[in-house]
Amino acid sequence: MLPLSVLSTLLVVLSIASPREAYRILAVFPFNGLSHYAMLGRLTEELAARGHRVDVVSHYPLKKPRPNYNDIISLAGTIPFLKNNMTYEFGTKELADDNLIHTLATTFGGDLCDLMDLPKFRELIKNPPQDPPYDAVIVEIFGSTCYLALGQHLKVPVVAVVTSPIWPWANDMVGNPDNPAYIPHVFSGLSGRLNFWQRLQNTLSLWGVKLTFAHYTADQNDKIKKYFGPRAPSLDEVQRDVSLILVNSHHSFNGIRPFTPAVVEVGGMHVRENATPLQKDLQKWLDDSTDGFVFMSFGSMLKLESFPREKLLAIYSSLAKLAPIRVIVKVANATELAPGLPSNVFTVPWVPQMAVLQHKNIRAFVTHGGLMGTMEAIHCGVPMIGVAMFGDQAQNIELCVKKNMAVSVSRDELTEKNLDAAFNAVLRDSSYMKAAKEMSAKFRDRPLSAIDTAIFWVEYVTRNGRTSLRSPAVDLTWWQVALLDVYGVLLLAVILALYILKVIAKKAVRVVIGSDRKMKLRTKKKE
Repeated sequence: MLPLSVLSTLLVVLSIASPREAYRILAVFPFNGLSHYAMLGRLTEELAARGHRVDVVSHYPLKKPRPNYNDIISLAGTIPFLKNNMTYEFGTKELADDNLIHTLATTFGGDLCDLMDLPKFRELIKNPPQDPPYDAVIVEIFGSTCYLALGQHLKVPVVAVVTSPIWPWANDMVGNPDNPAYIPHVFSGLSGRLNFWQRLQNTLSLWGVKLTFAHYTADQNDKIKKYFGPRAPSLDEVQRDVSLILVNSHHSFNGIRPFTPAVVEVGGMHVRENATPLQKDLQKWLDDSTDGFVFMSFGSMLKLESFPREKLLAIYSSLAKLAPIRVIVKVANATELAPGLPSNVFTVPWVPQMAVLQHKNIRAFVTHGGLMGTMEAIHCGVPMIGVAMFGDQAQNIELCVKKNMAVSVSRDELTEKNLDAAFNAVLRDSSYMKAAKEMSAKFRDRPLSAIDTAIFWVEYVTRNGRTSLRSPAVDLTWWQVALLDVYGVLLLAVILALYILKVIAKKAVRVVIGSDRKMKLRTKKKE
């Protein structure tokens, strides 16, 4: 006989691992960012592991087959402007702050909609499987919102995934509040409590981002009609058909804000505790770093070797001063780096990042502030030096700075002096490591893990239907949500009341004045 506690644990595990009903799910991820796919791939792999049949359309087919997981369409190398994994050089024009929304909505948006022109994709739309049919669709919300039309086409719930804190344009899809008085949007670079000028900035930039995105994605209406037929719903209709949004945020890090039930925070869902083991030579190098080591990585999309020579030399000089502390640097092609790399630096083209961040000898993480890496560092309790490049990175780093677990260095002021100051602060002041460990404890403190939370809600909307979490706000216009019609009626009522009071007052004055005159006339007659 098994003890009762062991039996209870087994029942819980079995209830999680074996859903009551296995669903067939279509997952479509048109954007080819490897960091994004770390989260998206984790979700689809876990759904398959729990018994659901998952058909995947992506740029990253599995190298080893998994039960229930089917790569039905590989998008790798299918359109000329797309590389197998998008990488950008330092100062890339498309990723500048004033061009980012345009790039999101066009290169990462409307252009990606044309992946539906692939013969296999056209066949999928024309003749979706019926043995069994799909029960749900999972789509990443980034720039190509045209893929949301798959939900109405297949008549199933749409689960949208945002690999960052929720995009400004995604809030409207599910009627989620985004009051700029106290909710800094993801492109604002703001965080915490806002003063008047920050609220003004946040409001204007929020309106600007939404209008710009709507303008540049308007052509996706035509894409939907082109691939789904002339009677297909409009872009606005399919955007308001989203049943659930999974967002890569957590209140312990991103702050407190309201969410409708249709928006679920699953920050850190991509984090895998059992990290890919390190290469033997790297494992030994890190183990031998008894004075500690610093890990430097600018993610999968930005090439360190593309940094201007003067900035690379400044980095070299600063890293050399850290000895005997060692430095591991992720760089895709070390041969393209400027000469002069210090002897305490070890370069690798790829590294299992979680394994490095979990190592006992790590002292700090130098990062561009990408959310995936930032959340991995938070999960592992590692202090950071942030050099934001574009998008949400500035906000991510600012949040860490405010929690005293990071130092920020401006991309435009990446000098030896500023790097020296940042390293001295993070490596010499123990308060940064302490704050990182405290933040890690808060980030991990949840009733369910991020992946278990995501699986539950995907199954929930699939089980209970497309409108099971739908907010009434979705069916209102923006001015109805803002109560402008109510305020207008109240204002008219006040104006009308004041006007009536004015008329009554005038008549009363006339009556009083008239009565007074009559009294005076009578008095004169008597005299």
